[in-house]
Amino acid sequence: MVVLHVKKGNESQFLYETTTKVPIGELVSKLVSLYNGRLKISRICSEMEAVAEHGLALPANMQGLTDEQIEELHLVDEWATRCEPSGGHRFAKDPMGCRNGRAPSEKMVDLIKRTVSEAKTAVSHKQIEAGVFVTETTVKDALDKLRGVMMIIYPMGLPPHEPIRMEFEGNEDLSGTQAALAVLDEANSQLWWAGKELALGKKLEDFVGKNEKTKIVAKLQKKGLGAPAREPIVSEEEQKRMMAYAYRRQEELKKLDEDSSSSYLNAQWADPLALKKAFTGTGNVSWRPK
Repeated sequence: MVVLHVKKGNESQFLYETTTKVPIGELVSKLVSLYNGRLKISRICSEMEAVAEHGLALPANMQGLTDEQIEELHLVDEWATRCEPSGGHRFAKDPMGCRNGRAPSEKMVDLIKRTVSEAKTAVSHKQIEAGVFVTETTVKDALDKLRGVMMIIYPMGLPPHEPIRMEFEGNEDLSGTQAALAVLDEANSQLWWAGKELALGKKLEDFVGKNEKTKIVAKLQKKGLGAPAREPIVSEEEQKRMMAYAYRRQEELKKLDEDSSSSYLNAQWADPLALKKAFTGTGNVSWRPK
């Protein structure tokens, strides 16, 4: 199987296993799906952490308003009591005014944190160092676990305006957010390797050969951005080792230079009695017993 170390820009994303026979179009589709799936998991985890802190999201017309403004406008969050977390709630006011302050109990918060940590770990770029591949099953399992936890805490369901519910249903609105810039569109994405775009309509073997034991660094990006930067000749770790070796060598040479600068004092030509010894014939006399 061919191993792809997938990057976007200079940032490592995940490892993916495939074959040389896979069509490039199908490969791009799967990689984009996995990449966007990891982003979705990250967004859901972030929202769940916010739920653990301050409860569910307020309706859009109440977000950012002060208590006085809400009272003056006679606005009511009808979902607050309908979506009571299992085990009751503790009040934790949201300073941003985006959530209702009815946070789950500590027991449920621990469940959220544990599940969020597991989901993040499953799709983390650190899995590359461990040699773990990310698959469609990896993403699906992580999403299912996150969905399951929210169903445990809110068995009656989530409000329609809750971002987590919209993420699960695929109705998330990312327009105008930084997150929208990170998401890739399959129809507008391309894959690069070794400074070459892997053209649609061909197979992976047309570029990397038929050896199934190949490992390559492939880069995903949006179309129209030109060729991505090539990979450095040596890795960051190798560069650090080379710099450390160069420093040690420099210190060794410096020490040798210091030693040699004073060693002339023992040289024969620096002996002030050399001339006398030459005339008396005692220049090469050894006084040590044989």
